[in-house]
Amino acid sequence: MFMLCSTIGGMKASVQARLDEETRATLAKLVRQLGWSTSEVVREGIRLVEKRHAAPPRRKLIGAGEFDSGIPDLATNRKHMEGFGR
Repeated sequence: MFMLCSTIGGMKASVQARLDEETRATLAKLVRQLGWSTSEVVREGIRLVEKRHAAPPRRKLIGAGEFDSGIPDLATNRKHMEGFGR
């Protein structure tokens, strides 16, 4: 069993995780290689997972809502579309 105490939102929090031997060895190796604490390695891992699995940003139409034609019913009144596309 692996237990980690950390701070979340300014409050201390404990995280418990069951690590298999391979993962435990990898964690120990990272701690040695990077010179970080176990907590720092786990926090960085959480940040990386969040970035990798974050929802893609919503696509935006360039200029949408930035222009004013001066015609209040341009999008809803069919008479403004007469002859359009001919």
